[in-house]
Amino acid sequence: MGFNHVTPVSFKGISRRNFLKTAIQAAGAAACAPMLFPYPAAAKKRPLKIGYLPITDATPLLVAYSLGYFSHEGLHVERPVMVRSWNILSESFLTGKFDLAHMLFPIPVWMRFKQNIPVKVLAWNHTNGSAVTVRADSGINRFADLSGKQVAVPSWYSMHNLVMQLGLQVQGLEPVIRPPGSTLAPHEVNLFILSPPDMPQALLGKKIDAFIVADPFNALAQEKFSAKIMRYSGDIWKNHPCCVIVANDHLIQESPIVMQKAINAIVRAQAWCLKNPQETAHLLSRDGKGFLPVGESVLNRVFGAIPEKELIHPQWNVERIGFQPFPFSSATRFILEQMKKTKVEGNTDFLTHLDTNTAVSQLVDDRFVTKAMDDMGGMKEFCHCDMENVFTREEIVEIN
Repeated sequence: MGFNHVTPVSFKGISRRNFLKTAIQAAGAAACAPMLFPYPAAAKKRPLKIGYLPITDATPLLVAYSLGYFSHEGLHVERPVMVRSWNILSESFLTGKFDLAHMLFPIPVWMRFKQNIPVKVLAWNHTNGSAVTVRADSGINRFADLSGKQVAVPSWYSMHNLVMQLGLQVQGLEPVIRPPGSTLAPHEVNLFILSPPDMPQALLGKKIDAFIVADPFNALAQEKFSAKIMRYSGDIWKNHPCCVIVANDHLIQESPIVMQKAINAIVRAQAWCLKNPQETAHLLSRDGKGFLPVGESVLNRVFGAIPEKELIHPQWNVERIGFQPFPFSSATRFILEQMKKTKVEGNTDFLTHLDTNTAVSQLVDDRFVTKAMDDMGGMKEFCHCDMENVFTREEIVEIN
């Protein structure tokens, strides 16, 4: 695999934030109990509820709803509900407020193997879709330039935190977790959590030096504040997964036909987005259906082509955001292994003894997405892949 060797980083025993505390307490001591989630017995007879953050990661769910693809499958789905932070989305999912949600891939890993929550990853919701953004006058052009800087990430359990720390470690920099604005040694980079909608303004106000997050907030900072993209995430890890579709395993076991129909709609939406980028931008914008709090011009940046001069690896032909629903096991294994080397706030002992191959089989259920893709014409509808080995790939990661 084409990435530089990364020396494992030791974890620090910093007190865990109250991430999902309310939901975990509600579950009580029986965290593994069958009735952890308050799903009604007849889930298939009630509307499905979807939660999302106001980021383009949520696109397939929003498009599937807007174009009536859920309805075409015979499902009654309520209008997706927007929330502001990953904490809120995760808590709402845990307490049964949402049946389907998009989540940063490491979050269901944390849920499943730290909290024993029976969550399943059913499909990739999108690929790429994020960037490292800095002020245009910052002099920051590569990871090495982040020495001594303050950098915001959206969640400790995020692809953004993982990718950022990969980049820093390759350059010999040490990620640390301290209060924002803390004094740093030259070789240190301070990471802290900031809600995605707050990142552009914090960058403009010089409260942070950089952020890594999903669009449209990179594009918004470009358009409104003349910010600069330091690196696109897909230009670091080729066509990487970011957000995935998750559901509770109890609901899956109870209503597999409902789950199949829901994934059918989402996969169909992904195929539509690939063919209709400008229409997707309009639909999601406040000028269209209003799912995202930005104008169409901002989203046209996201769904448009990346200028070649802004790429380190133009030969990869990656989109700023892409759509390919199959959850390649090679990517899941890579994520699990990198999570063991990535600093987060809180205890990560659960990752130390996690067998990677076993964890992949316990976390991911690809039955529904495989059937949905077959019905759509197969992998060729979504990527220029090796059609002889359609469900395998090599993970290509290059930090420069």
